[in-house]
Amino acid sequence: MTNIIAIANEKGGVAKTTTAASLGGALVEQGQEVLLVDLDPQASLTLAAGIYPNDLPHSVADLLLSANTPLSLSRETSLPGLDIIPSNSEMVLAERFLPIRDNYKHILRNALRQISMYDTILIDCPPSIGAVTQNALVASDLLIIPTQAEYFSAYALRNMFSMVQDIRKNENANLKYRVLLTMLDIRLNSHNSIYKQLQTKLGDILFDTVIQIDSKFRECAIEGLPITHFTPQSRGANQYRTLAQELNLNVNR
Repeated sequence: MTNIIAIANEKGGVAKTTTAASLGGALVEQGQEVLLVDLDPQASLTLAAGIYPNDLPHSVADLLLSANTPLSLSRETSLPGLDIIPSNSEMVLAERFLPIRDNYKHILRNALRQISMYDTILIDCPPSIGAVTQNALVASDLLIIPTQAEYFSAYALRNMFSMVQDIRKNENANLKYRVLLTMLDIRLNSHNSIYKQLQTKLGDILFDTVIQIDSKFRECAIEGLPITHFTPQSRGANQYRTLAQELNLNVNR
């Protein structure tokens, strides 16, 4: 059975794309076949996979707005076992016109449920809570919400939790969600303080794994490889491996 995981937060700059790419690399290391789905019109995940959005004749927008199948749009990356359905600027149109389609919130779900060749599908969502992100949550078994240990990022969790409850009530009753603390700088008292507050308020909703700041994340994106394969011994690589292990325990329990 394929596990479908959305990575979303309406707050930008919280390492959504980094998490999708790095977690994908860690799962491939475990022997999984992984599909990345880039729903962000900025196409950062597509670029991180070494694919140039402007060169694409088709993208994930064709999946949402027409009859293209997921496998017809998927592309191999430079890492065996890791494929991607890329994005480009056409996703701006998808956000605008998707609600016109019948049963539009279930389009991505219906498409991805046709796929059985992957162990895990990771969906990188745009920084919004619009129709595209709603599609991702309806399609998913689990939502990972990356957040920084900063006030505005933590405050934005309220809107995400509200959307989760709405999706659970009306579209996907089985949707689980967890919060992932990213870009933590343990040298900052403010980060440590907010981290402790999140631990107290969120409890088991917060992953035990924490992702700290690491300059290698920027470098590996330029090289088109997940950090797990670009700098295998780096702190960031090891932390995403730990997240993958924790995720497996969460999925299997």
